[in-house]
Amino acid sequence: MPAARLYPIFTQLAGRAVLVVGGGSVAERKVAGLLDADAQVSIVAPDFTPQLSAWAENGRISLIFGKFNEDQLERQWLVIAATADPGVNAQVAAAAERRRLWANVVDDAALSSFQVPAVIDRAPLVVAVSTAGAAPVLARLVREAIERLLDPSLGALAALAERWRERIRGRFVDLGQRRRFLERLFRGRVAELVRRGQIAVAEASLAGELDGAPAAPAVGSVVLVGAGPGDAGLLTLKGLRALNEADVILHDSLVGPDVLALARRDAERIDVGKRAGAHSRSQDEIHALLLTQARAGKRVVRLKGGDPFVFGRGGEEIEFLHAHGIAYEVVPGVTAALACAAYAGIPLTHRSSAQSVRFVTAHCKASLDTLDWAALAAERQTLAVYMGVAGLERVRDRLVAHGRAATTPIALIENGSRTNQRVVIGDLANLPQVAREHAVVAPALLIVGEVAALGAQLHWFGSAPLTQAPPLARAA
Repeated sequence: MPAARLYPIFTQLAGRAVLVVGGGSVAERKVAGLLDADAQVSIVAPDFTPQLSAWAENGRISLIFGKFNEDQLERQWLVIAATADPGVNAQVAAAAERRRLWANVVDDAALSSFQVPAVIDRAPLVVAVSTAGAAPVLARLVREAIERLLDPSLGALAALAERWRERIRGRFVDLGQRRRFLERLFRGRVAELVRRGQIAVAEASLAGELDGAPAAPAVGSVVLVGAGPGDAGLLTLKGLRALNEADVILHDSLVGPDVLALARRDAERIDVGKRAGAHSRSQDEIHALLLTQARAGKRVVRLKGGDPFVFGRGGEEIEFLHAHGIAYEVVPGVTAALACAAYAGIPLTHRSSAQSVRFVTAHCKASLDTLDWAALAAERQTLAVYMGVAGLERVRDRLVAHGRAATTPIALIENGSRTNQRVVIGDLANLPQVAREHAVVAPALLIVGEVAALGAQLHWFGSAPLTQAPPLARAA
């Protein structure tokens, strides 16, 4: 028989009497939620957990030592049965039914006249999820999914709206006008300021709008979001929320379709990616696009592979936005070195062999010539080299020339964290050769250091690492 449809309702329990039957850990969890709602809680049981006893000593709850009897339901607004005895729980449910009193029996939907839902708490905003007792674990998983979507600042935004409710009602008597104003409030500049924790500035902005201050030209904002190296599961919660609020998304070519699929369906998507030998947009063109879209009042997401501030030109972009008076935020992402190494089972630092790690970019000969190769060639450190695969021979030659052992282990991680990830492990002397043997292509990350060899034993994602061919096989 399918679970009955429930009528969703939120109860006002502040100052109202609630009885909990049971003194164990389950009852303790239920009491904690009731105390959050400021209910007057009484508990009946032969004994109680230390936490329940402590709450009683502090005057927060009342304890009734002994067994449940129906008279204890007098003057109660609802009752929760949370004992380990099915017989007692059934007795509580029957007594509540006779008195037309709402009752919840933990883990027994059939005996319950109300269900306690899974809750997403952004007080005063609260979202409740219920399966009518049919699948509580599923309700918990749905709650976790919603938790990821709802920014923690929504509670502060709802509280702000509550404080200003009467003034907003007075200013906008017409319901339609009021609704449109509130939609702008919850999606616009005020919400953005609350999300940044600038509550006083948000209040001032709202006051200005209500007081009829001259409306400034509609100006949007830009959020720089790090998308990680490929696996959509590595996108942060803040990044996901930004994608769901975006009007326009300017994304790199390396941002995978799985990440873009998480964005708002009607958001405009513009590919501004740059690849070696195939630049679709110059950096100046990207700057111009950001400015044009923001000045048109759009909420723009600049979606970058990895992290915006690690070889992602994020610093250049916010300098440009700052110079032109465009509001911006930065949402960090999991940079390629961290994710690719983790997905290859290669720790970037290790107590026995690598006390530091350096992030290096080597996209072209000019950038190679600016690096401190003597420092990079030092032992007991890991190099994570962001690059295409064209400069591998030059990297090898410079490191060996400055003292790094030719036998130093290396790993090339192609398409790190994606389903088509490949890892090639070899040594520094044969770096260019193993890349050619296995036809390694961009995007690829190079790791140089003793830790690279650990990938052969510690890999966990995708196929097993490839290794350089033995000398005889190469000669044949």
